Amino acid sequence: MNDVTIAGKRLLLVAACALVDADGRVLLAQRPQGKQLAGLWEFPGGKVEAGETPEQCLVRELQEEIGIETDIPCLAPLTFASHSYDDFHLLMPLFVCRRFRGIAQPREGQALKWVRPRQMRDYPMPPADTPLIPFLIDLL
Repeated sequence: MNDVTIAGKRLLLVAACALVDADGRVLLAQRPQGKQLAGLWEFPGGKVEAGETPEQCLVRELQEEIGIETDIPCLAPLTFASHSYDDFHLLMPLFVCRRFRGIAQPREGQALKWVRPRQMRDYPMPPADTPLIPFLIDLL
């Protein structure tokens, strides 16, 4: 993926997950200070590495970032975001996961919050994430 460009910008493939708890709340993570878009709330996930599928990426990233274990069959594709930032173009599939093991814990200095989909607009999110909220409101 490193050498793909769209409209002269590097294409970045990032997988994101809407983890849904038994109460129908979705986990949001706040980007820590020092990172791009620090302070904004987002769905957990990360960059898809070479040789990885988006689903494999999420299994890895959820474990690394928040200590949650899940399996590929538990990840259901919902929608995707396509957003052009200043220096790259983001393509981000969003998966829903209701079956996971463990208790979400911040492992990378981020804050975590379980939020009802209708309350997500109260949390400032990156421009690519915000358009995904209505899909979760309709689903949950």
